[in-house]
Amino acid sequence: MRRFENRSALITAAASGLGLGVAQRLASEGARVVIWDRDATLLADALKEAAAGGLDITGRALDMMDKRAIGQAVAEMIDSHGRIDILVNNIGGSLHVPFRFLEQSDEDWQKVMDVNVKTCVWATRAVIPHMQKARYGRIINMGSKAGRFGSLFAGTPYVAAKGAMQAFTLQIAQEFGPEGITCNTVCPGAILTPRVERFLNERHTPEERARVLASIPVRRQGRVEDIAAAIAYLTSEEAGFVTGATLDVNGGQAMSI
Repeated sequence: MRRFENRSALITAAASGLGLGVAQRLASEGARVVIWDRDATLLADALKEAAAGGLDITGRALDMMDKRAIGQAVAEMIDSHGRIDILVNNIGGSLHVPFRFLEQSDEDWQKVMDVNVKTCVWATRAVIPHMQKARYGRIINMGSKAGRFGSLFAGTPYVAAKGAMQAFTLQIAQEFGPEGITCNTVCPGAILTPRVERFLNERHTPEERARVLASIPVRRQGRVEDIAAAIAYLTSEEAGFVTGATLDVNGGQAMSI
């Protein structure tokens, strides 16, 4: 399938995990993909893997806490690709702040909100003018089950930040829909990337993990491919009438909360 042929996609924090899975899925369907990541070593490995698989994925080492660098990187992509049709704001994380609310500092809150919200605002602000010129765009913001239903292992700053991303999605969808730009949120449950696996092992006993698994109606943990498939749909032509939506990809786990 080549449904993204002649489309250019930008995916943030995508040298591993969910971001890389999404990049590979879109590239496998014809997109020219650019990935950003602050980890130059992981990025080099990801690009080597892509080249070996014949996928059109290029990348840039980038610290997204630097607003100026984001603007420069978007300008570089326009120079090289001519357009940005798809933006996947994948960057985020709980940053291992203390779980208990009263143990969290103002600094904990600031860094989590900056990584999860501010960086996505900056990237979206830099990309939208180019989508306006083309009168076409697909923006996906990465939410989380935590942002909709709370979390048993991620702290309050992360939950609040992911909730904010859903609100951000609604306003972007409303404001820029008339210009051919859609914006949606994908909210994964616990997807077993290596990072999440380590995190769950740190904070959950085997018995607790078994109880969590039993609470998921489909009786399995999520896979990177599940999220990549959801994003491939929402960034496709078929999803042109879908905007401001929140798509839960959690195996039905939220029904048990």
